[in-house]
Amino acid sequence: MITPRRLTVEDYNAVITLWQRAGLHSLRPQGRDSREAFADQLARGQVVLGLEDEGKLVACVVITDDTRKGWINRLAVDPDYRRQGLAARLMAEAENDLRARGFHVLAALIESDNSASLSLFQRNGYKTHDIFYVSKRDGEKV
Repeated sequence: MITPRRLTVEDYNAVITLWQRAGLHSLRPQGRDSREAFADQLARGQVVLGLEDEGKLVACVVITDDTRKGWINRLAVDPDYRRQGLAARLMAEAENDLRARGFHVLAALIESDNSASLSLFQRNGYKTHDIFYVSKRDGEKV
């Protein structure tokens, strides 16, 4: 049985392993995705929700906000568990969490080569916009 659970810093290794298995290529384990950064992000209010199958982390999502919008980030499902509705389930859980905190604008950033994720969000009512993502990063490890 697949069960949801709010993850903690103790789940860091399982989260990183899942993100790697899922093919997230923007990982920075020496920078923004280090254990220390993960712990700090959790302490500042980031929520990481996971789905487990008999104690094994098989999917997770990072839920954040910028005080105006709720953000669904790093939605990842283990390749062995895809096509079972887990991503849609996590998306719904994330949306419920954000709405419970008063957010009515929900958003996600999707890498341009991730057509499966874009399709998932579009099937769940998300619209694309002509917006350019720009960033300024301090340091090489970000």
